[in-house]
Amino acid sequence: MANDNTLDRRGFLRIASRYGLTSTAFAAASVAGPLTLSSVAQAASQTADARAKGTPLVTLKFGASGFNETNLKIQESGQLWFAQQLEERSNGAMKIEFIGSNAICNQLDCVKKTQQGIVDIYSASTQNSAGSAPYYNALDFAYMFPSRAAQHHFFYHPKSEKLLREPMRKLHNIQFLYTHCELRGLMLGKKFADKPTVSTIEELAGTKNRVTGTQLGRIAMQLMNLNPVPIAWEETLDGLKQGLIDGAETWMGAAAYANMSPVLSQAVDLKFFCGTEHTAMNNKTFEKLPSTLRDIVMETAYDAQQYTQREQERALIEVVGAVPNPGPDTVFAKNNVRVATLSDAEILKAEKMCSPEYNPKPWEEWRERLNKMSGGQDVYKEIFTIAREIPKDLPVADVKPRRWWQSA
Repeated sequence: MANDNTLDRRGFLRIASRYGLTSTAFAAASVAGPLTLSSVAQAASQTADARAKGTPLVTLKFGASGFNETNLKIQESGQLWFAQQLEERSNGAMKIEFIGSNAICNQLDCVKKTQQGIVDIYSASTQNSAGSAPYYNALDFAYMFPSRAAQHHFFYHPKSEKLLREPMRKLHNIQFLYTHCELRGLMLGKKFADKPTVSTIEELAGTKNRVTGTQLGRIAMQLMNLNPVPIAWEETLDGLKQGLIDGAETWMGAAAYANMSPVLSQAVDLKFFCGTEHTAMNNKTFEKLPSTLRDIVMETAYDAQQYTQREQERALIEVVGAVPNPGPDTVFAKNNVRVATLSDAEILKAEKMCSPEYNPKPWEEWRERLNKMSGGQDVYKEIFTIAREIPKDLPVADVKPRRWWQSA
């Protein structure tokens, strides 16, 4: 430990052994300023007392694969906020057992364990979840979303019910609740440290890069000559450290919260498909809840979408440093990670190489499969169109929230 009062994993677990994992996690999330042993212990004591009042009607296990106590302030994907709000708004009728740090499920199997009822609620990227629940691939067509604002616009949209949420319930027993929104790029290892900041798609050709569980991400990478290598998220850091791969396909917030930054040199903002760390639940469990609690879940999910819309954008600039000239205290600045922003002309070049708009043939099989799964809709075209209902340069803060399930 840096000093006797610095919160590290051992200290967190020591506090958790006294007050419980969930109360300690809630407490750590609520502490303003640096996380210290004393501040978290004091908050955990108060949180545990408050949570002990009343008898819950239902206890729900929440497996949060991307969460650990050292990255609370880096990526604001809202899981702890959501869990805490469920308890507060239900006056303790819902009790949440929050289990992070891959202790009950990881990025690739959280969805499976939720479908099986081992956990009730989970968070992971939709891309890593796509291996076990293929309809998640509907979000992953190359360049379907031109901006983070377009992503938020879709997830608030009443048509997201028919295009995404209803098929997820019917096909996979998953109630999709809300998600953080980023777009994926290429995080390059130290081989690129002494090279100029990437400015063209050609400079990336032939590199060997980690790809997520999404099948569609691989198609896009192959078309851009980025040699996708499927490596588990947990093994990506070692792969970059040892030089087994040149880079990793992920989003900037994930690179920062997974402590990938020390082995990176450049973050290339390709924006080529979704990076969505979402929260969802077992749909049968959701449907068994009393209607009052179902309403609380939906309203809290709606507010959680707004939470990520607001807080994640702030964290990207102030904490991650996901901009060309990051502040000195950001994760990227401290680790000398350069953000490579490509021109509109270069992004269009990449689009022409790999998007279904310009290069439809490689996508035909998946489009047909997803259209059948959705009941005959043209899923790609519908989502593509919705994503362009707003101006391309609209700031994320200006996207209007909508209760997607009420106006469907």
